[in-house]
Amino acid sequence: MIESRCGMLCSECEYKEPMKCEGCVSISKPFWGENCPVKLCCETKKLEYCGKCEEFPCDLLKQFSYDKEQGDNGKRIGQCRKWNNIGK
Repeated sequence: MIESRCGMLCSECEYKEPMKCEGCVSISKPFWGENCPVKLCCETKKLEYCGKCEEFPCDLLKQFSYDKEQGDNGKRIGQCRKWNNIGK
């Protein structure tokens, strides 16, 4: 099951329960701010998640994934690749 647009595993997120977050694929506005540029990009392109994009992994996703404060050292990008291989 796809949990996010960027590849984050929402089921592992420490904010899921306290913020009652259902994941960005199920909400219109993120709890953490006005918008998420990765979510907005996917939804504008009508993509389920970043891994479906012809530009994957793009500079925006790389910047997001490798951010010093909030990134995950590329784990999201790897998860998108795993989702791409489901059912193959």
